[in-house]
Amino acid sequence: MKKSFLSSKIHKATITDSQLDYEGSCEIDISLLNAAGISVHEKIDIYNITNGERFTTYAIKGKAETGKISINGACCHKASIGDKIIICTYVDIDSKEIKNHKPKVIYVDDENKILDSNTYGNVSLME
Repeated sequence: MKKSFLSSKIHKATITDSQLDYEGSCEIDISLLNAAGISVHEKIDIYNITNGERFTTYAIKGKAETGKISINGACCHKASIGDKIIICTYVDIDSKEIKNHKPKVIYVDDENKILDSNTYGNVSLME
């Protein structure tokens, strides 16, 4: 049996740009993607802290060390420049691997510069 678990998270990022007339996705500074272990074109869930919206899209590579996070296409109706968001990915893990799973979490400041990163400890199983 497999279960879904948090794989990576960029916590409290700030949206810096919005491009409605774009085919879709979320452009994220490649430095942030690499730090969080998020792949280009990987499915991401975005949780908007500012307005409570939740939506799914995919990550595209932005220029390194810019702090850019651009919401594009239809996602623009769910978030605005300046909104605080959480960007998450998930992974399906076989029950034998759950105890060793450690999600990667990146904490950023208001300019999306990395403040700290953390790998959560092993997932505890409720018995």
